[in-house]
Amino acid sequence: MATIKLDTLDKQILRMVSADARIPFLEIARATGVSGAAIHQRVQKLTTMGILRGSQFVIAPEKIGYETCAYIGLNLKNPEDFDHVVEELQKIPEVTECHYTTGNFDMFIKIYAHNNHHLLTIIHDQLQPLGLSSSETLISFHSAFERQLPINDLMDAED
Repeated sequence: MATIKLDTLDKQILRMVSADARIPFLEIARATGVSGAAIHQRVQKLTTMGILRGSQFVIAPEKIGYETCAYIGLNLKNPEDFDHVVEELQKIPEVTECHYTTGNFDMFIKIYAHNNHHLLTIIHDQLQPLGLSSSETLISFHSAFERQLPINDLMDAED
């Protein structure tokens, strides 16, 4: 996939919205020295290009009763069933990410459960029937940090 060329204004906008998705366009306009309409157009352009994929509030899973976070590597009995398995995984609300991978697994998923017993139930009742040849579960004790990509580094490297 080709890298999209971004100008300085695009990069400034990305840096500001990645720090605070609720920042008013007029505040970005003042900081960058362009009109609010220009910022609105640029954000629309970045969204249309697929660089920005919306904004959202981030819910803390543990605050709403999901105390167990696990990463599970999945190997399928029939790798040609990838599309079907992905469709079925999308029906399991506790599965929040799914990646095709290289290495020891066909797929790698991130899952939240209320507790270890709930995780076991999901694995046994919902994952195993998908046609797995094997799986490996890693439970996360705590996320040390999460962050967006470093827009500042992008700006420094290409400006």
